[in-house]
Amino acid sequence: MAHPPRIPVWLRWDQSVIYFVTICVADRKPVLANREAFNALKLAASKLEHWHILAAILMPDHLHVLVAPTKEREAKLGNFSAALKRWMREELKASWKWQPGCFDRLLRSGDSLHEKWLYVQENPVRAGLVQRWRSGRIDMNATKESASEALALQFFMNPDRI
Repeated sequence: MAHPPRIPVWLRWDQSVIYFVTICVADRKPVLANREAFNALKLAASKLEHWHILAAILMPDHLHVLVAPTKEREAKLGNFSAALKRWMREELKASWKWQPGCFDRLLRSGDSLHEKWLYVQENPVRAGLVQRWRSGRIDMNATKESASEALALQFFMNPDRI
């Protein structure tokens, strides 16, 4: 079944184009909450030429990304998600697959961006993976006991823009 055409970006020209994107692992397999997936996400983000990841969080079976096109406002989000998926799977030599497509939402206001930012940072709390949100990065060299509380791996490419 073909997807309907994407609605054009109808934002003021002086307003940034930012998307909230969720990408899920097929069958919701919990394969992403580990150092290798974290490194694969960082590597994939570094390869992006037409997109800039503002913030991202890896949950065990999905990831959330706040992303903006670097040049063309009408850049195809499908190209972003396909590249990210492909590069992460290649880096991980993954036997699992991603779900087809992704969920995305064009953020139309600063309030909407702030709301999604809160959603992203509180996601591990709602999932019961951590007791409370801690700003900054999760220490990947933490002890096993403290690291087990922080299965959700987070990184922020440019937190000043959030």
